[in-house]
Amino acid sequence: MYLLYDLILLVAAAVLIPWYLLRGLRHGKVRRGIRERLGLYEDGRLASLAGREVIWVHAVSVGETRAAIPLLRALKAAYPQSALVLSSVTETGHAIASGINDADLCLFFPFDLSWVVRRALTQVKPALIVIVETEIWPNFVRLAHQSGIPVLLVNGRISDRSYPRYRRVRWLLRPVLEQFSAFCMQTDQDAERIRGIGAPPERVEVTRNLKFDMQTTVPNPAAAASLRQSLRLPDRASIWVAGSTHAGEEEVVLEVYQRLLREGRALVLVLVPRHPERCRGVGEMLSGQGVPFVLRTAVESSSRLLAPGGVLLVDTVGEMLKLYTVADLVFVGGSLIAVGGHNVLEASLLKKPVIFGSYMHNFKEISQLLLAAGGGIQVADPTELTTAVRRLLDNHEEACRMGERGHALLEANAGATEHTLVVIKRLLGS
Repeated sequence: MYLLYDLILLVAAAVLIPWYLLRGLRHGKVRRGIRERLGLYEDGRLASLAGREVIWVHAVSVGETRAAIPLLRALKAAYPQSALVLSSVTETGHAIASGINDADLCLFFPFDLSWVVRRALTQVKPALIVIVETEIWPNFVRLAHQSGIPVLLVNGRISDRSYPRYRRVRWLLRPVLEQFSAFCMQTDQDAERIRGIGAPPERVEVTRNLKFDMQTTVPNPAAAASLRQSLRLPDRASIWVAGSTHAGEEEVVLEVYQRLLREGRALVLVLVPRHPERCRGVGEMLSGQGVPFVLRTAVESSSRLLAPGGVLLVDTVGEMLKLYTVADLVFVGGSLIAVGGHNVLEASLLKKPVIFGSYMHNFKEISQLLLAAGGGIQVADPTELTTAVRRLLDNHEEACRMGERGHALLEANAGATEHTLVVIKRLLGS
């Protein structure tokens, strides 16, 4: 089975790697990390790991990387002499990972070809591998298991959409899942589902959701005003941040924005595409509709404030919390189209009222809890989005209460990091 898997991956890589490089050139982006993905590390790249116990944390992309931050902080406190390696699959995930001080080294995750994985494990020499959310890499897990390295799945979840697909191939998944040392799942339902596709029941625990353990300092009004000034946002305008948007959503957000502007509102839109390489196309769309905009990377070189009716188009990564800080209200994308949503709790962390669409299957529990707590609004279409934004703009006190309720929800559900750390200590102790 593994030989066939290697052959399939090899054929896929022969097609996908050139496509990946050409796609980067088309978007004016230099692709990085190909050598690391092949388990080839530059001289001195792994020097910080020498003579230290290594804990390898893998978080595939942006959402998983942000979810891992509380756990990385706890690991650094519990094991100060150990080296924390943080790996990512995507370039945006790698960019976020590179800004996390608790990680000693950030790497691109190796291609799951057996000889590539073997080379990477031999060089990194982890004492423990921690995989964030449900990332099942057959060769990586198998070869780690064969080398006596415990593999732990944390913050595990199996969505309504994924579960039927996993069930159909559980005969393939069961041998891989049996090689995990433990599973830390978000909910009872997630635990039941992973047992249903082959995880040994005695290794499955419910440790809750790491995303509730995010921490930051809510800035005082003076600090928020200073940040707004640095972003060249006007004082006498409301700021609407639309974060993590996808193709098809920017058009809807812009339609709603222009509708509200026609009502005579002093409003500025901060638009944050989920993938920054899409900013060129989004900028062309804005220009085509005569909407003035400035790129985030050009803001600090300008002395002029962005006027109401304009758009700050964010072509950077790793600044979402900073942008939410200056927001009067937040819309979180990936939810008006069938992507499955993104983390709405980042807005609640900063006590901001949050709006999201009806496609939230990747954040089903979180979105339901947030709605039940009165910390957010769910919308189904542009008309409902217009109504929700107008409601929050017209009712400042209600918007503040909504942000406070979302923040209280975070505090009430914290604790996943502590529970997960207990499992990690048990595995490292063994």
